[in-house]
Amino acid sequence: MLTSLLWILLMGFFVGQIARRLKAPPLFGMILAGIILGPEVANVLTSEILESAQSLRIIAVMIILMKAGLGLDWEKLAQQGSVAIRLGFLPATFEAVVVAIASIFLFQLDWMTGLLLGCVVGAESPAVIVPGMLRLKSLGWGVSKGIPDTILTGSAVSDVLLLLLFNLLLNFLSQGMDTGITLPGGLTLNALELLPLQVISQIAVGIGLGFCAARWLISLLVRQNWTQNSVQDTLVVAGIALLLVVTAEQIPLFSGYMAVMSTGYFLLEFDAPLAREIRKGFDGLWIGAEIILFVLMGASVQLSVLGDVLLPGLLLLAIGTLIGRGLGWYLSTLGSNWTPSERLFLLAGNSAKATVQAAIGAIPLAYGIAGGEIILAIAALSILVTAPLGAWAIPTFAPKLLQKGEVDPTKVNISRPVRLLVAVDTSPLSHPIMVKAADLARRGNSEVIVLHVLCTDDPLGLDNLRQSARQVFADIRHRFITVTGSISEEIVRTAQQYQVDEIIMGKRGKRSLSEQILVNSVSQAILETAAIPVIIVTPPYVLQ
Repeated sequence: MLTSLLWILLMGFFVGQIARRLKAPPLFGMILAGIILGPEVANVLTSEILESAQSLRIIAVMIILMKAGLGLDWEKLAQQGSVAIRLGFLPATFEAVVVAIASIFLFQLDWMTGLLLGCVVGAESPAVIVPGMLRLKSLGWGVSKGIPDTILTGSAVSDVLLLLLFNLLLNFLSQGMDTGITLPGGLTLNALELLPLQVISQIAVGIGLGFCAARWLISLLVRQNWTQNSVQDTLVVAGIALLLVVTAEQIPLFSGYMAVMSTGYFLLEFDAPLAREIRKGFDGLWIGAEIILFVLMGASVQLSVLGDVLLPGLLLLAIGTLIGRGLGWYLSTLGSNWTPSERLFLLAGNSAKATVQAAIGAIPLAYGIAGGEIILAIAALSILVTAPLGAWAIPTFAPKLLQKGEVDPTKVNISRPVRLLVAVDTSPLSHPIMVKAADLARRGNSEVIVLHVLCTDDPLGLDNLRQSARQVFADIRHRFITVTGSISEEIVRTAQQYQVDEIIMGKRGKRSLSEQILVNSVSQAILETAAIPVIIVTPPYVLQ
């Protein structure tokens, strides 16, 4: 099993990176790696790893939904009224029903099995949508109307709805449909008629448990200090989130996935600094979980069946998206303040399939449901077609269809590392300036630009300065730059050119009176003209 896991991680990563360099989404390469490693091609994965695939998929879905919760913005959602709720119910429902009807004619499935296929196809992919929407939020596209948050919330609600319906239909097809309850008046409701009540109750209880879990985690991690660092914080939060999902499977009274997403949201609302650290940790967890999820999905694909359903499967996906989901999109945004171009963006931002299909696509076949191999093949086909298109279309069409607004830094992660500009000369003061800059860079994993403005011809001093910089910044990404011109103007110009976040420089040292006047005037000029923070370093030995 360990060898199989190594194959999954290494080959999934490198084939995914090859796909990225070819301008395709990495998950496309991961699925292809799974097909190659799977039993129908190289057959290098052990039966143990394939049997544990469902548990690994559950972990991956938990991680991506926690990331979604940690990035939600309630204020933006409130601006849209019922749009997010309608997006959570209407597009997925219409697509599932249209796919079920079309599958009767295209694949000769019965109504219930077709609806089971509709639940698989209709679900939206957190693996594509969540990173895509969070990136749009970090760049500001659509944030003024809360479009990324609306899509995130609607996607999560629709997945909860379809997962509930999927499990209910699975029980129907495997055990029968005679389960239900009898009301006091003698009226009997079967399980299908109870579905709306089940959906509402499971979502409500899931949100309530997410609220309680967030409160408890803040008490443990912040007030009682049970952990010592952000890594331990992330592990505890991940463990509690996974416990919610597992408990929901054993006691199906609430939606475990909704509870996980709610936990992330309430953590952000109650303690933003803790949520920011946990968000970074879950970003790291997702790197490995994504590879495992999509490689195992590819390993489950039956190539012969996939070839048989290719053309009718593509037609089925087109019908479901353009007719079913298109009608749902129209009704969801009816009466909203969205422009036609913003509504059109839903085609790019709200139609990708990947995570849920990878998690549940193989279950009907494992349960022995007639037509299970067709459901698995369509699930794989939907991923191979829509996931790459969605991952490409979201960043491509957002600048064309959405308006750019102000970014809320508490709701996103800024991926660009902090960049520091260290302005130095050949005096002894330069060394403590660089030492201070190195300390700050290590704390924030920052990049450093070391700038020296040439004023005099001092090749020996310049060589010593270069050598000192190499030693001080040996374990830090840095570059040494020399320019000529006015000192203050060149420092500000270079800071703008390299988009640095802070300027670090000295003020005065053991110099002659004329040198002190020059250095102090430079620092004062930069303080007055620079549009970014300026740190003035004054070593202990400097005369005050």
